[in-house]
Formats: sequence, structure tokens, C-alpha cells
Amino acid sequence: MSKPDHWWRSAVIYQVYPRSFADGDGDGVGDLAGLRSRLPYLADLGVDALWLNPWYPSPMADGGYDVADYRGVAEVFGTLAEAEAFLTEAHAAGLRVILDVVPNHGSHRHPWFVRALEAGPGSPERERFWFRPGRGDAPPNDWQSIFGGPAWTRVPDGEWYLHLFAPEQPDFNWNHPDVAAEFHDVLRFWFDRGADGIRVDSAALLVKDPDAEPDGHDPYTDRDGVHEIYRSWRRVADEYEGRMLVGEVWLPDAERFARYLRPDEMHTAFNFDFLTCPWEPAALRKVVEGTLATHLPLGAPPTWVLANHDVVRPVTRYGRADTSFDIRVRRLGAPTDLALGARRARAAALLAMALPGAVYVYQGEELGLPEVEDLPDELRQDPIWRRSGHTDRGRDGCRVPLPWSGDRPPFGFGDGKPWLPQPSSWRDLTVEAQGADPGSMLTLYRTALRLRRELLGDGRLAWLPAEEDVLAFTRDSGLACVVNLGAGPAPLPPHERVLLASGPLEGGMLPPDTAVWLR
Repeated sequence: MSKPDHWWRSAVIYQVYPRSFADGDGDGVGDLAGLRSRLPYLADLGVDALWLNPWYPSPMADGGYDVADYRGVAEVFGTLAEAEAFLTEAHAAGLRVILDVVPNHGSHRHPWFVRALEAGPGSPERERFWFRPGRGDAPPNDWQSIFGGPAWTRVPDGEWYLHLFAPEQPDFNWNHPDVAAEFHDVLRFWFDRGADGIRVDSAALLVKDPDAEPDGHDPYTDRDGVHEIYRSWRRVADEYEGRMLVGEVWLPDAERFARYLRPDEMHTAFNFDFLTCPWEPAALRKVVEGTLATHLPLGAPPTWVLANHDVVRPVTRYGRADTSFDIRVRRLGAPTDLALGARRARAAALLAMALPGAVYVYQGEELGLPEVEDLPDELRQDPIWRRSGHTDRGRDGCRVPLPWSGDRPPFGFGDGKPWLPQPSSWRDLTVEAQGADPGSMLTLYRTALRLRRELLGDGRLAWLPAEEDVLAFTRDSGLACVVNLGAGPAPLPPHERVLLASGPLEGGMLPPDTAVWLR
């Protein structure tokens, strides 16, 4: 097991999307009051820490990832005093807290950007961002926004500014010393108030060269200079006991990815290879082996992630013919067998929790919520929907407010009308409905998390001989995990007893799309 001050090595970390977790003031939007009221639920679930998506003041052009003030709390969520009270109460409940920091870009309402617009071309204020003259009436170069459309927007005085995401999210210029100093201060601000960790948004994008000639190397992703930034962040984190950094690093190259996990940089990073992997035995084994091979030589703990606020929910994804995930192609509306998807999602949960390292659980994953694919177009709020010319329906479908109780919307989320509508079919998926059902997804998660805390966490893995479509391994504690991804039943290895299964076993055989933990 991990040392107390290295808690992140084996933690189960629950992701809270605040707008959609619980509404305490009746305005239809989740907030700190709602979250604080549900802390007993989270403690009872058996998680070790919470990761909160941004709660800062923001115009909400991108769900709070357009930050106007990194040291405050948006009025829709509460106050700074409530945030401080939440941190205290979470710690009292045995839960650590990871906050989301967005260093690549701010909001167009951030005071620095407002002053930059007022100051005009050539001013010192503009040097904190990427302002450039255009090519006549064309932008400085042909970079495209990750959200669709050009990555440059023109201002009235004729200059253009860079935004790799929405126009309301101007990119900071990390070559400027003010930017580094500002974020060091932001880290200390929240560490001083009790934050246990920082999730670094879009971590590989900070360093860029808008003047670079096309040479096959991406001029704004994973530039070598980004690592000195995170070395400096690590020095800040190391000023405090038991604090961690986890990076959102989407990179296809394992060697480049590993550089973010060197001993003087990030403590951990999200495992997107695992998250995007199809439900196929050879692909999953390759990802697990590759993850361990990348992390173990560095002494960094792996992370195992099945979902987050940007991806199609597992119950829906695993019920499709193509079970992989691509951030650029969500395939919303593809034929889906939700019963099959739920069976596979249950097995995937036991697989993820049995692997060595840390596990992330996205809110609602423990309830088996499917993606909401039929949201009315006029209610969609993700900027991807608008920026793609209404061709990409975006990420709203995995951000629908949680169902807590009752048989009709708003399902105990709050007294007001939820900011996104909940399907009436969720009546059977509420916390209340599942809490007393021994066969529910929620009961499976509660049981698995309790056993994991007792028997698993950080450590080693050893593969067991198994059929081609079966993944089987043991852990240091003697627990074995067996997952059948084939079309027919598979035999179980010799064992003393069954600790937990994701579905019913059949006469000593493991049915398809089922996982089991054995002693």
C-alpha cells in the first residue's frame, strides 16, 4: 500500500462535474451547497478523493474552462467561503480534493485580456497572449481550433489573437514571465486553502511557435519547453506535504508521454490509451502492458480511466459495434445495445479497479448512466456544437445532471428545472432505486471499492495462462481478476472462492462480457 503522503498512488478518485452533481439552491445548476450535502454519499461509496471540474468565475463559454478569475468561485456555484468550508468538510469525511487548473488559456473576460484589448498593438499587455498581425485579411497562419474553425480571431484594431479552443478562450503566452509567476501564485493560493492536488488541463499545449514553418512537427502540442514549466510546478507542489499534480496529456507516443512523468514533473497523468481502447482482449492487454512498461521504470503510478466529462459514457460506447472512442468522432446516434453495454461496463469496472495504480470514476459511472443522445438541439451548450457548424453534437450528453431519487425528473437533483433535461427512463437508475438492489451497478461499485481498499491498490501484476479471449492476472495480495471478452463461456482458474463477479456465473464457468475477482 502507498505511504499516506503518496495517497495518489492507489487512490480511487471520483470526478465531480459541479454543474451536474447536485443543486442546493434550486436554480437548476449544481453547486457547492448541493455537493456539500452529498459528501456522505461519496464517503459511503468508498472513494478516496474528489476531482472537481473548474468552479472559478467564468462566462461559461466552455463550461467553466474559460476562467476569468483563478482565485475565486463562480456565483452560480457559491462563494470562496463555501469552497473553503467544502474543503474542510471533505477532509473531515476522509476525502481529498483535486482542483482543475486551466493554464493554456483564460477567458476573454480575464482582466489581463480586457487590458490587452484596451492597450492596443505593440503594448506590453498584449505580450501575455498571442497577438499577431494577419496576412492581409487572413489570419497569421492556418491553425485550426480544436473546437472547429480557425484558431485566430481578429480584433477591431486589425490584430489577431490565438485561441486553440473557443474565441472566448485566448491562449496565454508562456514565454512571458508574468504568466509563470501568476500560475505559481494560483497553485499556492489553493494549496494554502487545503487543496490536495491539481489536475492540469490541456497540459501538452502550453508552449507553441506560431511563426514555425510546417515541418511535420505540431507547433503547439508537446513542445520540449513545456517540461520546464512542470518542473517549476512540481517545485511548488513539493513545498507542501502530500500534494500531487495529474496531467491531461493526450499523446499517441508513449515515450513522449512518459516525459511528463519524470520524477521532477507530474506525479501522474490520465491514461487515455485505456479510456479509448475497444472492448477487445488483445487491444486491452496491449494497453495494460504498455501502461505498466511506461510507468514502472519511472516509479510513477498508472491511472485507469473509463470515462470523463469529454467522452461518451461507457454503457453506450460498449453497446456499439465499434467500442473504441475517438475524441474527434463521437458517433452519437449509432445503433446501441444498452443491455450489452451495461454488462460490459460492469466487467470493465472490475478490470480497471483490479489493476495496479489509481482509478478515476466519473460521476454517474457508478449508476450505469448511458449517454443522453437525444437532447434538443436548442438546449445544447457545448461550444463544439456551434463551432462545428452543428455537425458535432458535442459533449453535453455525458454531462446531464445526476438522478438521485424519485420516479420523475428532476430526480432529486434539486428543486429547479435542471440545466439539461434528464431522460424519464432514468427512474430505475437513481441512487435511491439502486441503493437497495443487490444486483445494481451502484451495489457493484460499492462492493468493489470496499474490496479494493482492503486488498488492492499500488503494486505488481502477474499474468495467468488463459484462453485467447480472456484476460487473467493476479495481484500481490493473491486476488485474481479474470475477464471474459469472448463469445462463449470460459473456465475459471483454480481458486478458493469467488469474491465478486460483475454478473451471474454459470456452473463454474465465466459467461461472455463478465469479470470476476477470485481468492
